[in-house]
Amino acid sequence: MSFKPFSSVLLLLLLASSFSHFGLAGKRRVHITDDLDDVFDDEEDDAWKEWGRKPAPSFAPSDFTKLDPSQIQDEMKKRHVGPLIGFVKLRLGTRRTPDTVAEFAMKWTQVLRTGAVGVRFMAVDLSTIMFNLENTKDLEELKDFVLDQPEAYEIKMGDQFFRRPGDPPLDEVIESLNSQKGKPDNAGPEETDLNVKTEL
Repeated sequence: MSFKPFSSVLLLLLLASSFSHFGLAGKRRVHITDDLDDVFDDEEDDAWKEWGRKPAPSFAPSDFTKLDPSQIQDEMKKRHVGPLIGFVKLRLGTRRTPDTVAEFAMKWTQVLRTGAVGVRFMAVDLSTIMFNLENTKDLEELKDFVLDQPEAYEIKMGDQFFRRPGDPPLDEVIESLNSQKGKPDNAGPEETDLNVKTEL
């Protein structure tokens, strides 16, 4: 059988060529140049082009005398980077238990944290919930959420009050509750509703 040596030589040649083929395959590389100026990419939008760039610093106005107090507060809010503390006043005239107010605080905290807003609500008394907002950039989202809750009446942060459009100030609500209950006009807000001053 003269085919045995021929077939073994052929087998050796095939093995050698396959090994050399695999060896060359590892050395082949595709070269992509870094010069991509002539490449047209219409999928990039302005937000993508700005991604990764540091925002330009915004400077405070040099003369605050030309600004009204609300504009000054807006400028201060832009530069405030720490936590913000405020209070939510619940609707008066509604009987609540300490557990109910604590449930409101816990529910609001969980819902806003699910939406990536770093805030914590804590019950103070039967008509007040305190909040601690970690970053002021989430302030608008916090105000929108709280004022959408049927239990909330107004938000107080410093000397600013936020309520739904058309709602009267809290003092007027207390006066109307006084007149409805037939109490004398000199009754203080503490006497209006026992829920107001019961601390938790």
